[in-house]
Amino acid sequence: MYTEKVMDHFQNPRNMGEIENASGVGTVGNAKCGDIMRIYLDIDENQIIQDVKFKTFGCGAAVATSSMATELVKGKNIQEAMEVTNKAVMEALDGLPPVKVHCSLLAEEAIHAALWDYAEKHDIKIEGLEKPKSDIHEDEEEEEEY
Repeated sequence: MYTEKVMDHFQNPRNMGEIENASGVGTVGNAKCGDIMRIYLDIDENQIIQDVKFKTFGCGAAVATSSMATELVKGKNIQEAMEVTNKAVMEALDGLPPVKVHCSLLAEEAIHAALWDYAEKHDIKIEGLEKPKSDIHEDEEEEEEY
């Protein structure tokens, strides 16, 4: 069901923990499955992500996508971090089962929420960044009602 990379990032997560006095912290959740993901960013004066950590309450896929997402943004500038999508996270993990795709969406949204927090603290605008949702299923539920 899970790829070797997913299992590796679940069993040996990278960048797990928290950063004290982080430049940006983003927390997102999924009310349907109960997963909660928090990403901490340490961004330097050149807007480079020097360090990134995560804490995730959720299934193995949620832990694996958090771990991979942190690996993908570490060392990147904030604009490059904006380009890390759920698709990029899934590809880096060699795929996810269809019922676990929402975990990669959580990872993308958690990064965006942390960048939003950073932007608010520093009174800057990050191109393409929109205010994050607290629950990633807000839009999806509306679509399902039609």
